[in-house]
Amino acid sequence: MFKLLKKKYLLFGLIAPLFMLGEVLMDLIQPRMMKIIIDDGVLGLNNGNKGNIDIVITIGIKMIGIVILGGISGVLSGIFANMFSQNWGNEIRKACFRKVMSFSFEQADKFSTGSLVTRITNDITQFQNLAAQCVRGFIRTFFLFFGGIYFVTALDLKFGIVLSISIPFVIVGILIFIFKANPFFDILQNKLDNVNSIVQENVAGARVVKAYVKEDYEEKRFEKANEELVNTQQRVLKLFACMTPLSNIVLNISAVIIIKIGSIEVSNGFTTPGGVMAAITYLSQIIHSVMMLANIFQTVSRGKASGKRLNEILNTKPVISDGAFYGNTDVKGKIQFKNVSFYYPNGNKELVLKDINITINKGETFSILGATGSGKTSLINLIPRFYDVSSGSVFVDDINVKDYKLEDLRNKIALTFQKSELFSVSIKENIMWGNSKANINEIEEAANNAQAKEFILMKPEGFDTIIAEKGMSLSGGQKQRVAIARALLKKAEILIFDDSTSALDIKTEKNLYKALKDNYNDVTKIIISSRISSVKDSDRIAVIDNGKIIACGNHETLLKENKIYQDIYASQFKYGGEIVGR
Repeated sequence: MFKLLKKKYLLFGLIAPLFMLGEVLMDLIQPRMMKIIIDDGVLGLNNGNKGNIDIVITIGIKMIGIVILGGISGVLSGIFANMFSQNWGNEIRKACFRKVMSFSFEQADKFSTGSLVTRITNDITQFQNLAAQCVRGFIRTFFLFFGGIYFVTALDLKFGIVLSISIPFVIVGILIFIFKANPFFDILQNKLDNVNSIVQENVAGARVVKAYVKEDYEEKRFEKANEELVNTQQRVLKLFACMTPLSNIVLNISAVIIIKIGSIEVSNGFTTPGGVMAAITYLSQIIHSVMMLANIFQTVSRGKASGKRLNEILNTKPVISDGAFYGNTDVKGKIQFKNVSFYYPNGNKELVLKDINITINKGETFSILGATGSGKTSLINLIPRFYDVSSGSVFVDDINVKDYKLEDLRNKIALTFQKSELFSVSIKENIMWGNSKANINEIEEAANNAQAKEFILMKPEGFDTIIAEKGMSLSGGQKQRVAIARALLKKAEILIFDDSTSALDIKTEKNLYKALKDNYNDVTKIIISSRISSVKDSDRIAVIDNGKIIACGNHETLLKENKIYQDIYASQFKYGGEIVGR
């Protein structure tokens, strides 16, 4: 994380302690000035016990000036400390987000969404507090603590001896409490991860929760996670709640002893009432610094735990990284799988794809048909390198996908999924994710080919209609058509439909595939489906079962020669070619 600390921000971090030092010096000077006011201005100990109002006024004015100067120094210290911590935190947050965006699916799953949200928000806030305390709080506490001890000792050596006996008890006590509390901060952030994960799941799945009347169940699940968070937080707070009073007891006992010794010293003429008053003021500053130290150590412990969690993100190397190849290829839209096998990295290493060998040619409409869990989506996820093969190779345009720069590889491919992800912007802006430079005619053409233009124009604001969060203002079929329009607008070499017409009616789906055939005949089209109606007009259909391609051919050939295809056909069609359940 220190690599992210820019020089200009580091300058703020160096200036802040200097101003804080100025504020502390002003605080330490004041008790000595008050000593002069009491001893010379009020009691007149050096003037035959006759007070001198001029000394009181003169020193008082100087004290006011010092207070103002100290206040200005404190304000400037706070400003520069916040500029230092906030800007550094901003760089860390951006770096973490960039790193998260570079994660493969398996890495994102490993951290979990809730944990990543916590790290990029709460953990960075805790680290910012740590950074601010390092350049401001530590300086104030250190100089106020040791400066107070120095000036007390300078007033009377016996006062210093009292503090030299009591202070070690305070320091040891603080260290013991910090040692006991430190392990809880990692636990605390993990508990916060759980809370955020539950909130994220319930907000995203609100419709399912309501449909199954599981509000009470989810509330109890949240309450349990929240109680665990609160209980952990309370254990930490209890430790610190005990630490400060015990430290104050020791220091206040020291204050009583100093007052007692001071009264004796004044009676014997070894010190002055102003000296005792100054010693008590310095002691209060020392007590205040100890109280600050407790809070600082709590901030440091939390910041340290958060810093460790942030480093886990920043130091994680993407499993899937850029290759060296970029630029154009002579071949366009060709895909080849050679001896491909695959298992999910975070799973039990059970193969979900087994020895896949197949070539998809430019401009071909190629479909993959299979039951749920047969490996259809796993297969197409290997083309844009959402995952890497466990063995074998995948080639796009005769280049191994591992050799491509990821941006160049993925620019060749446009994907649509069964679950259409839309954003809370206008329909036009959602479609323009496929091509941000597209003009309105290109947008309308893509929407028309996706069979979306008609329903879009029926909206009061047409293409400028704002979509609700996660597309909740659109039906399932409308969301899929907007997502398809986005993919078409990209004008990629390879177009992949991963069961992305499942919510379309038969007529709309038929019109869509006709538009693709008429207007995108030079684009390689891959259709993933479990329905024969979606794939029967394809140039070739690969039947996949239990991770293996068991047959490949056109609809007529498979219907004659392949038993599994025949069974699927028989289960989905009945009299007159009508699809069951449609």
